[in-house]
Amino acid sequence: MENTVVHRLDLGYIVRPASETGGPQPRVEPVLAYLLRHGGELILFDTGIGAAGPETEAHYRPRRRPLQAALEGVGARPEDVSLVVNCHLHFDHCGGNPLLPGRPILVQSAELAAARTGGHTVDELVDFPGVRYEELAGEAEIRPGLLVVPTPGHTEGHQSLVVRKGDGTVVLAGQAHDSASEFSSDHLARRAALDGVQPPLPGHRPWLDRLLELDPRRVLFAHDSSVWEPPGHAG
Repeated sequence: MENTVVHRLDLGYIVRPASETGGPQPRVEPVLAYLLRHGGELILFDTGIGAAGPETEAHYRPRRRPLQAALEGVGARPEDVSLVVNCHLHFDHCGGNPLLPGRPILVQSAELAAARTGGHTVDELVDFPGVRYEELAGEAEIRPGLLVVPTPGHTEGHQSLVVRKGDGTVVLAGQAHDSASEFSSDHLARRAALDGVQPPLPGHRPWLDRLLELDPRRVLFAHDSSVWEPPGHAG
């Protein structure tokens, strides 16, 4: 099993308006990406906040940390990155892709198709000089111990990256859930259903069965600095 190292990258934040938070107040959310050192290769999961039009800028009020600075903080450079995996192609997840021309970008076919229909994201962040997509159609082992798992919901083509490490499996969940507490709620809803608790019960995302089958020790998110760990797990 590869001794993969996962570095969290702080790429700034957005201010999610109250209309999207389900409450009376806006919420400031981090924008997090992850750099994997895997078998001598550097793999980047998401690339941060891209430039957007005035309407999107006003809506989310982003503050960006340059991708280069974030990489330098963990001893890497953009030119060292050999592969990009995007959980999805919204502007706050694929914004640094144009800085990595020629590097393969792994996306689900459904996500790329949606991004190219217009109205899904910022077009200039999808197709740019030197772009090189490698489309996936479902689950795929992209490297030994690295498994892409479709986790649709936030977008139809959303995907997560499962990292099998010697000290336990890590899931890079992107925006499959907005927060660790939301993931925990889904996990408990599933557990209650399996325990035979009578309805009514909240539903849970159907792909959660597959993620939990992979026995994650840690689940990391794109917009929450908190980390989910299974109940009873220490360290």
